[in-house]
Amino acid sequence: MNLFQAIILGIVQGLTEFLPISSSAHLRIVPALMGWGDPGAAFTAIIQIGTLAAVMIYFAKDIVSISGAVISGILKGKPLATDEARTGWMIAVGTIPIVVFGLTFKHEIETVLRSLYIVSASMIGLALVLIVAEKHTANRARDGRRGKSINELSWRDAIIIGLAQAMALIPGSSRSGVTITGGLFRNLDRETAARFSFLLSLPSVFAAGMLELYDIRHDLLTSTGNIINLVAATIAAFIFGYLSIAFLLNYLKRHTTGIFIAYRLILGIALILMLSTGKLLP
Repeated sequence: MNLFQAIILGIVQGLTEFLPISSSAHLRIVPALMGWGDPGAAFTAIIQIGTLAAVMIYFAKDIVSISGAVISGILKGKPLATDEARTGWMIAVGTIPIVVFGLTFKHEIETVLRSLYIVSASMIGLALVLIVAEKHTANRARDGRRGKSINELSWRDAIIIGLAQAMALIPGSSRSGVTITGGLFRNLDRETAARFSFLLSLPSVFAAGMLELYDIRHDLLTSTGNIINLVAATIAAFIFGYLSIAFLLNYLKRHTTGIFIAYRLILGIALILMLSTGKLLP
């Protein structure tokens, strides 16, 4: 790809990583619509480091507090003594499923699962599940039950949301989408579900980005252009990722995920129509 394409894809990554509409899907769809080549799973994983940096800066206070509590708890021999320490260990436990499935199905994730047929099915499938989750949340609110805060999460909540996050390995499903959906089913309020989703993404996104950087290190060194493109895309992903975090957290304080459900359904159906008529290749 050229520098312009890399920057555009970085912007797409930043805008869509944290919204429940799937960044991996859009990094397949946009190049396909523009007639560009598929940037590949490795490119996607590496520029996610930009959105990882956005999360770390946006939630710097939370990360420092949680990390400090975990370290302090270990040193004192009381690893679960505080709410922050428990949250840290829950994030660790919730990360295990995506690591296991990611390593087990790495080849499939990077090849057959990138088909636009899979992407379109995932876009529509999660939209339907999210509709059910929103209905569950509305019923809870109607019964007068408030949503859980992060400090009220149980180990079962962390494991179930972690299993939901593993579904994000399928392009089109959306990491934030599946984890927010899992959080809603576990009775978190929308903002808390999004906040825990972002914190839960930190270990797996960092690990995936570092693994892909190591795997393609020799290819990177063969061309200065490759390095420049990745750096430019990563910076763009960071800037627009930070903006999208702020937008989503504020939006979910007052709104449902209905607009994202509609968008996923429309895009998923449009993809199927374009694939069936030959306007897009799978």
